[in-house]
Amino acid sequence: MTDLERARDFFKNDKYATEVTGIEITAVGPKYAKVELDLNEGHYNAIGAVMGGVYFTMSDFAFAIASNFDADPCVTLGSHIIYLSPAKGRHLIAETCRIKDGRKTCCYRVDIRDELGTEVATVTVEGYKVQKS
Repeated sequence: MTDLERARDFFKNDKYATEVTGIEITAVGPKYAKVELDLNEGHYNAIGAVMGGVYFTMSDFAFAIASNFDADPCVTLGSHIIYLSPAKGRHLIAETCRIKDGRKTCCYRVDIRDELGTEVATVTVEGYKVQKS
């Protein structure tokens, strides 16, 4: 089984991200993850833009994969999202990488773009490494 298959198998129980929103894990590596989403009418808000929660969910899920895959449990302490531009395409890609790794905390950056290359959001996530009991 490849790392990608193992990641998909492990995170399939994250039902909100995978089933409700339709986000798919497309790449995984050491402290790295890439997720993608085909947009549908359920992802848009009343003014016709992608709902901010879609971007946030993608970033949270990408962080969870990168920080937890083949690692001790890690949870989000805080996140900061900056909306850069409305998506122009119909497909979103979120990639995350670790910026800093400490003994108890870590920091990741998630960049989200559409298939046309439009940079739509950037997110920083601070994580807390949960000790196993």
